[in-house]
Amino acid sequence: MEKIQLLVLGLSASPASNNAYALILKEVDGDRRLPIIIGSFEAQAIALEMEGVVPPRPMTHDLVRNIIDQFDISLSEVFINDMVDGTFYAKLIFETLDIEIDCRPSDAIAIAVRCSVPIYVSSDILDETGVVPQDEIPDEASFGNEGDTQYFKKEDKSKKTSGKNKLESIQLELEKAIREENYELAASLRDELKKFSEYQ
Repeated sequence: MEKIQLLVLGLSASPASNNAYALILKEVDGDRRLPIIIGSFEAQAIALEMEGVVPPRPMTHDLVRNIIDQFDISLSEVFINDMVDGTFYAKLIFETLDIEIDCRPSDAIAIAVRCSVPIYVSSDILDETGVVPQDEIPDEASFGNEGDTQYFKKEDKSKKTSGKNKLESIQLELEKAIREENYELAASLRDELKKFSEYQ
């Protein structure tokens, strides 16, 4: 299974919920973005570390790093290895101990930025769920993954458009969402585009 290294690009508030954020990851040797919806606590934990803010007392992810350090264990990498029904799965990999620990991606990344270890994703997952910035979208882009459909805009039943016009409309909305860096909406539109194509 091929692994692709990612960098933490940033966080954006989710318009769908006051308690959710889109964590944006970017492939190191490419331009695709991988948006993952995470909770506010995990978003805060990642943001604090990225901004170099030290809390007065250790937070949960600081505690995990402290345990790793105190026991002189070497965390090798974080690997986003699977996606089921729109939910991402990750592992903390300790190669020297030959141990892999199941972990939510948000927690895994919060620990990764504290331990300064690389973040990887399966190439299959990035191929399915990655989005490309507006000026880099190919003419016949292929988008995948089933999930996050709760953020779709409801279709106006009064507007009857042909299949071709509907497809073009979704593609234009997707391009606009990426241009405005609204990656959560882009992920939803990407899924809608795939579902629409499947029924043509």
